[in-house]
Amino acid sequence: MYSKTVMDHFKNPRNVGVIEGADGVGEVGNPLCGDMMSIYLKIKDEKIHDIKFQTFGCGAAIAVSSMLSEMAKGKSLDDAKRISNKDVADALEGLPKNKLHCSNLGADALKLAIQDYEDKKAGKKRPTPKRAEKHEHTHGDKCYCPYCDSEVEEGATFCMACQTDLEEAH
Repeated sequence: MYSKTVMDHFKNPRNVGVIEGADGVGEVGNPLCGDMMSIYLKIKDEKIHDIKFQTFGCGAAIAVSSMLSEMAKGKSLDDAKRISNKDVADALEGLPKNKLHCSNLGADALKLAIQDYEDKKAGKKRPTPKRAEKHEHTHGDKCYCPYCDSEVEEGATFCMACQTDLEEAH
């Protein structure tokens, strides 16, 4: 189901962590759907000098974050902005159809981190986003268990696949 490259980046993720005093931070996802990504950037001479990530999600989400961090490190900001979800999925030698949303999250988080850096540099004050814990479908019109990633019915409070109570209704 997953390529060797996906499994390698899942089992041995690169660039995991937080950069204290990051120049740019991008966060995407929804904890109720199971995938949250935070990307931290350190910029030097308008290039990504260092990049770290924290991801809560499935193996594909972790692999995407890891691959994305490798693809972006050392790139100019303009080149990094052009990294697309397709580029990430291709570098991972493909993702299952129901996991392609993970590559969207990764590319979006990187773009938000770069935007955060550029806004700070321009002196723009951005409001701190309030986390709305409401349920949103960020990966199509289907809902997935945040624990085992199996498809669940809208409004479900129990996952039959992994036999887990879902704290929040899906």
